[in-house]
Amino acid sequence: MLTIIQADLTIPEHTQAYLQLMSHYALDPMGGGEDLSDFAKENLIEALLKRNDVFMVLIFKDQNPAALLTAIEGFSTFACRPLLNVHDLVVHNNFRGQGLSGLLFAEIEKIAKARNCCKITLEVLEGNLAAKKAYNKQGFSDYQLDPEFGSALFWSKPLKY
Repeated sequence: MLTIIQADLTIPEHTQAYLQLMSHYALDPMGGGEDLSDFAKENLIEALLKRNDVFMVLIFKDQNPAALLTAIEGFSTFACRPLLNVHDLVVHNNFRGQGLSGLLFAEIEKIAKARNCCKITLEVLEGNLAAKKAYNKQGFSDYQLDPEFGSALFWSKPLKY
């Protein structure tokens, strides 16, 4: 039996499932291959509970945490409307190949439409062919304003404190 819910991190079952799936994701080579830091494990739930712009969808299969999508609201200045960025998407290895990512995307799309978002964005590693195939199936593609200038690139600059 599948249960698809918008996560509520004040519910211990949701908190435990969220951290378990995030750890599973982090340990995967496509998540960096290292578990979440002790700092993240100890502070992530509290930090997320302080935000009103983060949305999580959980899927349980037979009461086991099976899949997770975390989306964070941003804003499109060109459209003058909010957008949702899919920040984390994980399907536990034991549940892959069962269409769960499509169910996650269907649920986050409902949330995005209810919030009048103009689009849903995500980042994907160039070599993550399985994810790219799944995302294409859901209607995602690389972002271009003008093909002459190529696709947009997601860049990052770590900050040191």
